[in-house]
Amino acid sequence: MQNKVSLIVLCAVLSTTAAAQMPATRPDTGSHLLPDSGRAKVAGAGRAAKIATATRIRTSIALDGKLDDAAWKSATPITDFVQKEPVEGVAPTDRLEVRFVFDDAALYVGTRVITSTRGRTIQAPVSRRDNINQAEHIWISLDSYRDRRTAYSFGVTASGVRGDWYHPIDDETDIDQSFDPVWEAAADLNADGWTAEMRIPFSQIRFNTANAHEWGLNVDHWIPSRNEDVFWIPVPRNATGWSSHMGQLIGIEGIGSARRLELTPYVASDATLTGDRDRANPFDDGRNLGARVGGDLKMGLGPSLTLQATVNPDFGQVEADPSEVNLSAFETFFTEKRPFFTEGSQLLDGAGSYFYSRRIGARPRGGVEGSFVDYPGASTILGAAKLTGRLSSGASVGGLVAVTSREHARIYDDETGDFGRTVVAPLTGYGVGRLQKEFGASASTVGLTLTGVQRDVSSDEPLGALLNRSAYSGGADVNWRIKGGEYAVDALVGFSHITGDSLAILNAQRSSARYFQRPDAKSYHLDPSRTRLSGANGFLGLSKNSGKHWLGSLNGGFESPGFELNDIGSLSTADGLSASAQIRYRETQPGKNLRSYGLSFTQENAWNFDHNREFSAIRTDANATFQNFWTLNFTGWHDFRGQNERLTRGGPLMATGYSNVGIIALTNSIAANTRWQARVYYGKDEFGALTNRISGLLSFRPGPRWQLSLQPNYLIAQNAQQYVTTLGGGREETYDRRYVFAYIDRSTFFTDIRLNYTFKPDISFELYAQPFAASGRYSDFGELSAPRRRLLRKYGQDGTTIEQQSDNSYLVTDSRVTDIDGNPSQFTLPFRDFNVRSIRSNMVLRWEYRPGSTLFFVWQQDREGGRAFGDRVRVSDLFDGFSEVGTNFFAIKATFWIPAL
Repeated sequence: MQNKVSLIVLCAVLSTTAAAQMPATRPDTGSHLLPDSGRAKVAGAGRAAKIATATRIRTSIALDGKLDDAAWKSATPITDFVQKEPVEGVAPTDRLEVRFVFDDAALYVGTRVITSTRGRTIQAPVSRRDNINQAEHIWISLDSYRDRRTAYSFGVTASGVRGDWYHPIDDETDIDQSFDPVWEAAADLNADGWTAEMRIPFSQIRFNTANAHEWGLNVDHWIPSRNEDVFWIPVPRNATGWSSHMGQLIGIEGIGSARRLELTPYVASDATLTGDRDRANPFDDGRNLGARVGGDLKMGLGPSLTLQATVNPDFGQVEADPSEVNLSAFETFFTEKRPFFTEGSQLLDGAGSYFYSRRIGARPRGGVEGSFVDYPGASTILGAAKLTGRLSSGASVGGLVAVTSREHARIYDDETGDFGRTVVAPLTGYGVGRLQKEFGASASTVGLTLTGVQRDVSSDEPLGALLNRSAYSGGADVNWRIKGGEYAVDALVGFSHITGDSLAILNAQRSSARYFQRPDAKSYHLDPSRTRLSGANGFLGLSKNSGKHWLGSLNGGFESPGFELNDIGSLSTADGLSASAQIRYRETQPGKNLRSYGLSFTQENAWNFDHNREFSAIRTDANATFQNFWTLNFTGWHDFRGQNERLTRGGPLMATGYSNVGIIALTNSIAANTRWQARVYYGKDEFGALTNRISGLLSFRPGPRWQLSLQPNYLIAQNAQQYVTTLGGGREETYDRRYVFAYIDRSTFFTDIRLNYTFKPDISFELYAQPFAASGRYSDFGELSAPRRRLLRKYGQDGTTIEQQSDNSYLVTDSRVTDIDGNPSQFTLPFRDFNVRSIRSNMVLRWEYRPGSTLFFVWQQDREGGRAFGDRVRVSDLFDGFSEVGTNFFAIKATFWIPAL
């Protein structure tokens, strides 16, 4: 296994070497915008020639936000700012001065806001880091590679709260908030306005080796009390871009390329308490105590590449996933929340569906039987490392390798009293590498992604029949930007290849992603002798992304039946061909009643490789922003009839009906201290089944340090073609099988609750809770009447009867199908109605007691219970999860940042 894991590491190293050898081309692009949910900012054309100069200092700066150190007097401020909102192109209401100085270790930024009205209200609530949108703040953006494509942004509010994010592409609205550098800032409110100081260590940003540096620069001053947005160089509303529009920051010289090495070890202790445990279970005494040590390493390889590694990582402070009831055949893909996999992984995110980081360390999949089982909830990550950065040639590189341990489940047989252990996960190596090279005057890119998984399994063990032994995938992509990004051509071609025991490959063929066992399939067939499976995918898109009014796109793609990514990536379905077209009209200049509006029309289609049309829809989207910055959005679409190859879950095609959907949402200004949104979704299909959803948002601040947000969501979802089961003994028309369906009436009610209290910018209390209630009632059972048919053969009709039994199951008798003695066929359907209640919560007290070092106090709670009845949930049911038993997890964790070794 060591050789196999080493092979994956070698691939990543080779990718990096190839990047270094690629010839340089002229870079020319940029990036995008803002923190939190993000103010939507638009870009403009034309490249400004503004220049700011950073001055070297020999004296120290006391970071208190007051700008009273002598070093600031040597710096020349920039003052030529201009509004983007509310009136594009006019002078700002307040005067803004921004100064830049530096020493060998860091860049310092000093800002001064002089209000036009003495004593005006400065909206400056205290909040946790990165939650700065409702506060007046200033942020700077640095294109330190000067590639006109990417940028690092740093902001500070008038109350001293920091915000930081990364711009991976030249789009002002596309930001990555996983960027979490170690830096400092302070602010000071005074009679004339407010001032702020930032200290940004050069070790926290990446740049090319040079004696004198020229970086791209932009500055933004956001004044929420007036909905005023002021930029040094605003990107015009009718254009796209970000870094490609920046001015220049010059004067930074002689900062060298000192070696960067940071260590962040941690110690953690935790306790898990189980409620209502089974006292006969020898593995659960009601409490489980643990202690762990581990750490992260971050090492700079020159000024532009960073190697990060982790040993025995701990994710105890990470927020839990939301609750769900999944009645489909497909996996739910949750967002990544573990810091090691989110921080600094912007380039790897470009791998798209080829890489889904939550595969690493996921719950084992091996089966086990016993009277009592102690099953691991996750695979232990023994170690992981990633290399990311950008070379002076314009090539960006990213690679990640990880190894997870062999996992065992402990079992106990209460009849014999014997204990045992069963392997449920093998030693596994994961690897992903991505190379991206810029070309052309508009910083177009060409990229290559490769991934690999190798498991230490053999055919003579149970896991060998369940898991693929190896899995490799990858693709080449291009983003060709024309006229500075006004037009774009995007293309992708990729592959996948898996190998393993014939039983493991048989599982892949029969999975919900492809269903090779379909009896009416023509483009593929089930082959139990296969020990490998390969596939391909591709995409081609043409788009117009900026202009005064008209935008649009044309897209097409395919995924072959054998395409498979789910060992390290994410794939719901293969066997697909798709095509879509969109045209959009927008107005970005404010009028009498509206500040902006837009209207688009989209047509979408999907077929399988047998050329059966599975999906077709027409859609319209409309949006408007009023003069008070409220926004109104509407979406409506019509789904046409189609043929679905997955409804029968391995059976023949089944027709689907048409449906109509409308969605309307109204949202108030993002600058308001109290934020709200109201959203209504209404849909109805050909069978009369409804999908109704009412949802919203209410976020308000009871005080300057408090923030409470509620996101209620109530859903009624009916489906006349809900799959139930597949049985033998069917009619010849359906290949001697019964594909049983029912009408289901589902209701779901949940609310995301977040409560934050900020003692000061570096100490915060955060609560996340999600009470959840869901129900489902099954009725009108029937079976597929014939392939490609839409209507069911209902039980109780057409020679059948259905009768509910004392245990609530259903006995079905079919006189049209008889046994060898001529007796009517009979079978039983279990009672499936359900009612689920749960609550998941996560409370974290977070204290950054010194830069980069954090102390966490954590309490996580998970309660869940269910009943076998299908009554719709009501508002009063929402908090019933508190009455259910569950588990409580308590942890204390301390990290220690050790810089500049």
